[in-house]
Amino acid sequence: MSSSAETGMEPLTSGASNRIIPILKTLKVSLFFVYTFFLSFILFVLPRRRRLPSPVTALPPSSPSKNMKRRWLIREEEDTLRRRALAEYVGMGRDDGCFRWTTSIFYGLRKNALFCRSWFPVTGNVKGILIIIHGLNEHSGRYAEFARQLTSCHFGVYAMDWIGHGGSDGLHGYVPSLEHVVADTGVFLENIRSENPGIPCFLFGHSTGGAAVLKAASLPHIQVMVEGIILTSPALRVKPAHPIVGYKLLLQFKGANKRGIPVSRDPAAMLAKYSDPLVYTGPIRVRTGHEILQISSYLTRNFKSVTMPFFVLHGTADKVTDPLASEDLNNKAASEFKDIKLYDGFLHDLMFEPEREEIAQDIINWMEKRLFTIL
Repeated sequence: MSSSAETGMEPLTSGASNRIIPILKTLKVSLFFVYTFFLSFILFVLPRRRRLPSPVTALPPSSPSKNMKRRWLIREEEDTLRRRALAEYVGMGRDDGCFRWTTSIFYGLRKNALFCRSWFPVTGNVKGILIIIHGLNEHSGRYAEFARQLTSCHFGVYAMDWIGHGGSDGLHGYVPSLEHVVADTGVFLENIRSENPGIPCFLFGHSTGGAAVLKAASLPHIQVMVEGIILTSPALRVKPAHPIVGYKLLLQFKGANKRGIPVSRDPAAMLAKYSDPLVYTGPIRVRTGHEILQISSYLTRNFKSVTMPFFVLHGTADKVTDPLASEDLNNKAASEFKDIKLYDGFLHDLMFEPEREEIAQDIINWMEKRLFTIL
C-alpha cells in the first residue's frame, strides 16, 4: 500500500482543526503580552506601599552604676595581675643552700586566689611549722629573712597574703571583712596539716594579722590544729581615734605610712618597706578601718575566754598598736601556757627592728619550749 505522499493526497485531518490551532496560538501569544503589561503596570506604575520597618526592641542603656562596677572590676583584675607578677619576683631570703622555697596559689573559702609562700630546711627533720599571717597593708614576702632563720632551726614556714594584699585577689589594701581573713587562715591551716601530717603547727600574726590569728584561735576547729600562737604588736583595744586608723571627718581613715608614724628604728627597713610596690601606702579604706574596729572590740571584750597557748611580743614605744592592751591580754587570758615580752623602746614592726634576729630567736625558743611540753 502506498503512502499519502506517494499518492499526492493530503493527510487526513479535520478542516476545523487546521483553522482553530493557528487562532489559539495567536491568542496565547497575545495573552502573554497582556499579562506581562499588566504585571509591569502593577510593579512600576502604581504607587507601592512602603513597608514599615519591623519594630526593634532597643536595649536599655547600661546604668552608670553598672558601667562603674564593670570598670572597677577590670581595674581590680589588672591590679591583681600586676601585683601577682611582682610577688613572684620578691626575694625569698639569703640563699645559703640550707632551705628550699616555693610559691603557690591557694583558693580560700570564697574561692579567691591567695598568693602563698613556703620555706623548708633542706636537711634534717622538721620540728614544727609556723604559719605567718602578715599585718595590714604589707605582704608575706617581707618575712623571708625571718623564715630563713626559722628553717636554720629546723622549722618549716608557710605564709599567706590576705585578700587585697601582696599577690592575692582583690583591690589593693581593701579587706571587705576580717572574718574572711580568719576563715581563709583556717582553710590554709587545714591544707598545710593534710600535706604535713603529724608535724605540730603554730600560727604567727603581726598587728592586724595578730588580731585575726587571735580570733581564729577562739574557734574550736582551729584550736585542735595548732599548738600555740605568736602575736607581735597585736591590734587590740583599737579605738576610732587610735593611730592605726586615725578616724577623720567623713569616715576617712589614714594609716601609718611613709609620711606618718615610724614603725622601725632601722632607717633601711623603713626605706625598704615604703619603697616596696606590694606595700599599700594609701589611706586605709573605710570598710577596712571599720573591720579593724570591729574585731578589736570583740577581742578586747573576750580576753578572759582565751585558752590557747600564746606568746605576745610588743615594743613599749609602739605608737601604732597599744602595748598595754597586750599586757591586759596576758593578765586576763585563761590560757595555762602563756608568755609576754615587752621590748623597751622598740617600735611597731618588731621583725624589722635592728634586733630582729634576737626577737626571732625569742620566738623560736618559745616554740621549742612549747613542743617540749607536748612531746
